[in-house]
This record gives sequence, C-alpha cells and structure tokens, in this order.
Amino acid sequence: MGEYVAMPRSFAHLSDEAVVALVARSDEEALAELYDRFGRVAYGLARRVLRDDKLAEDAVQEGFLTVWRNADRFMPERAKASTWVLTLVHRRAVDLVRHEDRRRAEPLTDAAEPTPSDSAEDDAWLRFERERVQAALRQLPDQQREALELAYYGGFSQSELAERLGQPVGTIKSRMFAGLARLRELLAEPGHGEAAWKPTPFTT
Repeated sequence: MGEYVAMPRSFAHLSDEAVVALVARSDEEALAELYDRFGRVAYGLARRVLRDDKLAEDAVQEGFLTVWRNADRFMPERAKASTWVLTLVHRRAVDLVRHEDRRRAEPLTDAAEPTPSDSAEDDAWLRFERERVQAALRQLPDQQREALELAYYGGFSQSELAERLGQPVGTIKSRMFAGLARLRELLAEPGHGEAAWKPTPFTT
C-alpha cells in the first residue's frame, strides 16, 4: 500500500461540470463528490414525486447510477451539470411512479424536523420546474406559445389577446386550449427519451 492511497482528494475547487468529467473517467470519488453536492436536493425532488421515503431513495440511487453510466454523454454547452443530474433522478422517480399499482394519495406525514436547507431545496425545485415549463413551451408551435406566454407573463385576457394579435377570440381560445393540452402532455411525460425536454443551455 503506497502512501498516496490514504491521501484525501479535494474536489472543492472544481466546478460541477469538471466533477462530471471526472465521473466520465470512472472516478468513483468524483461520483461521491457529485452525490455530496446534489444528493439531498435530488432526494427532495424524488420524494415530491413519489411521496415515499424508500422509493425516493431508490430513485436517487438509480438516478446516480445513470449518471455514472452516462457521464461521458453529458454536454456542458447544453445544460448545467446540476440540471442534468436532477433530470435523471426525476426521470427515475417518474418511472417508479408508473410501476406502482397506484400512487399514494395521502398527505405526507413528516416527522423529520425542518432544516435550514429546506428553503434552498425548495428554491432548487422551483428552478428545476421552471426550466421544465420553459423548455416545454419552446416545443410548442409559435402561435400557441405566443398566446400562452402573453396570457401568463403579460396577464392579458383572451379578449385583450384577440385585439392585440388581430385575431378572433375563438381563434385565441383554440390556440390556448391546444397549447395547454400539449404542454400538459410534455410535462407529464418526461421519460420519453433524452429529447423529451432540453434544459436551458449552461451560460456563465
């Protein structure tokens, strides 16, 4: 046994993307570092989907196993490492929901005490969901997306949209209805392949 074996390696100075690059080279310590950084948030994300402690743990474990197997496919120009990792965990959680006979409908009964990081986890969850919605919106036809974005972000009513866009109210209603239906499909089916939704590109 050489003296180097016991030497701890520090990844603190490395970016998330650099750690994923090390994972792609089958560096188990880098995977452990990635888990240290995102494991807790990933568990919170999976538990929101599954409402079950054990299933959430399974989703996180399977998600990080997918990270290990697919780290060489990660493209930092397309997504932040954190978003990529959480997406894989989220997909595993959705897959587990589908394989359950029924989704537990009872409210969560958490005996665990709140921790200071809860708000940080909530913020991460909201950012993740916002990216999913924005990515799904980008997959809609331009006219449907325009109507939904103006209604949601601009607060315009259907009659105001009709006037602003120079279209009959019926046309605006049909665009919004079709857009919402497609949006619901896109957000409900995140596991249909890698192209189900594309996170926003990573920008420094």
